[in-house]
Amino acid sequence: MMLDPFYLIVSHVAALELLVPQGVKLVQLRLKDLPEHELRRQIRRARDFCAVHGAQLVVNDHWELALELRCGFVHLGQEDMDHADFDALRRAGIRFGLSTHDSAELERALALGPAYVALGPVYPTLLKQMKWAPQGLDKLRAWKRRAGSTPLVGIGGLTPERLPGLFAAGADSAAVVTDIQTAADPEARCREWIATTRREPA
Repeated sequence: MMLDPFYLIVSHVAALELLVPQGVKLVQLRLKDLPEHELRRQIRRARDFCAVHGAQLVVNDHWELALELRCGFVHLGQEDMDHADFDALRRAGIRFGLSTHDSAELERALALGPAYVALGPVYPTLLKQMKWAPQGLDKLRAWKRRAGSTPLVGIGGLTPERLPGLFAAGADSAAVVTDIQTAADPEARCREWIATTRREPA
């Protein structure tokens, strides 16, 4: 499958509703530490909003709710993969992207036939404490060789200025969290990202 070169990640449906109309085509809703009724409310709202605006919603972690609410795409980390029912996801036609950080995780992920694999953090990131050091562009190149036709998402510490190197190293899509989340004008920054990714060969 083809991934949009700009992959927005937000932590609340309100941010999704603010930014998707700027031209976002691929957006992940990453919800943490919320009661189930609020998870369900935000995912349902995001699903419907993205459908109206022609954007692909990716639900982070909560694969069971994605099944229940008939969402088309989920993203799972390595720990989430331990408990996910991949057969149920496949039966429902739900695609899944998988996080990877080392060779063993990449091998495990590719064996499951994901819609994409993600490598991160490519650069130092301020969003959260990571147990992995920055992976760098050389590792991104190695991942692309091993992933073959499976799309590769780069995440972590990305800025528009770093996109040429990221795409030249083989990334198909750039996942962005902090740079937009902390921007003085998130809408304008989002439009800048979209314009920059459209100019870069992905």
